[in-house]
Amino acid sequence: MTNTSNALNPENIEGEGPLLEGVYGTYTITNTDRIEVQRYRLAVLFCGIAFLAGILHWLFIGPTWAWLWLISMTVSLGLALQWIHIYLRALHQTLQAFWAVGTIGLLILSLNLGPENILSNLVDEPIWTIAIGPLFAALTGLGFKEFFCFRRPEAIGLTLLVPIALLGHLMGILNGTTVLAFLSLSATLLLVLALRKFGMDAGADVGDKSVFEYLERQSAAKTQ
Repeated sequence: MTNTSNALNPENIEGEGPLLEGVYGTYTITNTDRIEVQRYRLAVLFCGIAFLAGILHWLFIGPTWAWLWLISMTVSLGLALQWIHIYLRALHQTLQAFWAVGTIGLLILSLNLGPENILSNLVDEPIWTIAIGPLFAALTGLGFKEFFCFRRPEAIGLTLLVPIALLGHLMGILNGTTVLAFLSLSATLLLVLALRKFGMDAGADVGDKSVFEYLERQSAAKTQ
């Protein structure tokens, strides 16, 4: 999330970084925060690489072994959703739930069809898209979070193109070439998004932690 706070002191009490003024009080970006942000960015990068590599594998080698890239994409997306910073816990958990449901769907397809036949069956029988659709819904949610926080054009492109491609394929209103073109562009935009994030300060991804702490206190008060 975008961090617009100002530093109050050169260093905090623990020496991990400057104290920052947030909406609901002061906070600091800790070493743990920086590590999580670095892991998140690497996971998004690997997700983008796997997404694009899988499509290129499909185009130039064939679909038989391209499923390995789908597995890599699934794992890296799950890790990205583990380390992503989202204030609203319910939204964070919803994206993780989509990922979990999509992963189960992918596992069911692997057991029923054989992993080497997954992608071919997805092309020939669009109804199977429902099984892995939640995975891409989680990816779309990640793209939306990045656009909402940073207004990156590649993020909104990713957010729009993935659901258009999959829903178009499922409903039979887009041909295979168009679907593949949309997914190729989505994968490229995800990779661009991931690479551009490495030039940002870690605090930008963490955002205003005072908001998160305030929401946590509100949630605890309601529970009590």
